[in-house]
Amino acid sequence: MHRQRAAKEVTLLDYGAGNVRSVRNAIKKLGYSIKDVSKPSDIAAADKLIFPGVGAFGQAMDVLQQKDYVQPLVDYIQSGKPFFGICLGMQLLFEGSTESGGREGLGLIAGTVDHFDTSRGLPVPHIGWNTLDQLRASDLLASAAPSDRVYYVHSYRAMPQEANVDWVLATSYYGEDFVAAVCKGNAMATQFHPEKSGTLGLNILRGFLEPESAEARAAAADANARQLAGLAAPEGPDRGLAKRVIACLDVRSNDNGDLVVTKGDQYDVREKEGERDVRNLGKPVELAARYFDEGADEVAFLNITGYFDEGADEVAFLNITGFRDCPLEDLPMLGVLQAASERVFVPLTVGGGIRGFSAAGKDYPALTVAAEYFRSGADKVSIGSDAVLAAEEYYAAGCKTNGSTAIEQISEVYGKQAVVVSIDPRRVYVKDPAETKHTCVKASEPGPEGEAWCWWQCTVKGGREGRDIDAIQLAKAVEAMGAGEIMLNCIDNDGKGQGFDLALVDAVSKAVTIPVIASSGAGAPKHFTEVFQSTGAAAALAAGIFHRKEVGIIEVKQHMAGNRVPARIAA
Repeated sequence: MHRQRAAKEVTLLDYGAGNVRSVRNAIKKLGYSIKDVSKPSDIAAADKLIFPGVGAFGQAMDVLQQKDYVQPLVDYIQSGKPFFGICLGMQLLFEGSTESGGREGLGLIAGTVDHFDTSRGLPVPHIGWNTLDQLRASDLLASAAPSDRVYYVHSYRAMPQEANVDWVLATSYYGEDFVAAVCKGNAMATQFHPEKSGTLGLNILRGFLEPESAEARAAAADANARQLAGLAAPEGPDRGLAKRVIACLDVRSNDNGDLVVTKGDQYDVREKEGERDVRNLGKPVELAARYFDEGADEVAFLNITGYFDEGADEVAFLNITGFRDCPLEDLPMLGVLQAASERVFVPLTVGGGIRGFSAAGKDYPALTVAAEYFRSGADKVSIGSDAVLAAEEYYAAGCKTNGSTAIEQISEVYGKQAVVVSIDPRRVYVKDPAETKHTCVKASEPGPEGEAWCWWQCTVKGGREGRDIDAIQLAKAVEAMGAGEIMLNCIDNDGKGQGFDLALVDAVSKAVTIPVIASSGAGAPKHFTEVFQSTGAAAALAAGIFHRKEVGIIEVKQHMAGNRVPARIAA
């Protein structure tokens, strides 16, 4: 009996950075118990070791050195016992990285990890679902057919070269071929996140944990059958990074204090008739699980308590659950994340209240708040109004950063890919661009007084207050501070179902080198295809049309694929 229990146990090297809860949940879903490394000797004692890495290369090496894990880890891998590294856990195997000012790694694989080449015109970080080019057969990737996609989120990559050919198992393409997976003996690692790659990712983890199991063999047979059916060697839009379709859940407390998913029309979330109750479209965890099953590429939880509420006697920025006043005590929202991460194996983003605060005479920086959400299952945090105020200070200081903003603090520790900035702009029409210092574009339709031009004014407090900064200025500022992605809303289009603001998305995506998520206005599958074909958007987001089942996620992806827009369509 003891032997059977040990065979179903895996040791996890969690050094305290990023969302490791998802890895834990994936391991448990496959029927394994987890033993955590708490001292160097735990590494040597492990039968199977998984090392998930998130964040910056230099900080990870610092932690490994401070805890005296470096030599035990190297010895373990060289011993031939089963090892699996994830993302940064793969990069650290190389000789070093140019990240963090240049640092040495564990030195097991030849080569230096370097930043993606932004001169190629592709957004960085590399975020989303990409195909794998397998260079040889393996148990680890036996369940992956050539057309399958896995989830990446990283700014640095290792390159295949003659000196590491004995390690490189697979590559992916993003302007160039980079190392996607390595394997030598029982030592394996992936740049992508299997715990965030849906059912395929779980099967890849199973390929490491129990390659001889009936489930692993069945998954491999299925992949082989799909390959023989003509899905080998994809080219064109079927190879490389897919455009992402994101399901967004606006979460807030209703009048009874229950957390519900709602949806506003131009940010008004109350019913238009009757007693003006908060519009209730379902429970957060159940809806998130549904979207995972339906093929959403990511799920975003945006806590919108405090948005403009016409049904209230006054406008308040206090969440009934305590989310705004004291985020670390917001047990209901943390509980939503924890429960969702047990059922949803694609990336989770959470937004609302990611800021520093003081309570009981103690200061809690934004970094501490974000850490709590990462530990609860979030992969990214979204920052809204505070980003606008930070950008104003950035420009007032002559475009200089000072390291004090939430964006800078979080990206420094967890990496820029963990920080999303949500921009809430509305159109301001002008007759002549000379009337304003802000970047103007030709309006798609005339303004209320026949104005031919417009710019997009950023807002705070859920769209209630406009600021003297435009969406393009804000996007450039937050990129300089270290944001890794922009969620670009549009108050004018929100809830109308007439399509995204293409001019806005195009202008912002051209102004920055980080990925842009188009949001607000989707009403039909063609709107997703349209925004991808007409702009540089890396992803597109919708809420109400998915909640109400007016449009299905698979319908959106089939429309995209039918129009040569790369999409992840799960087998």
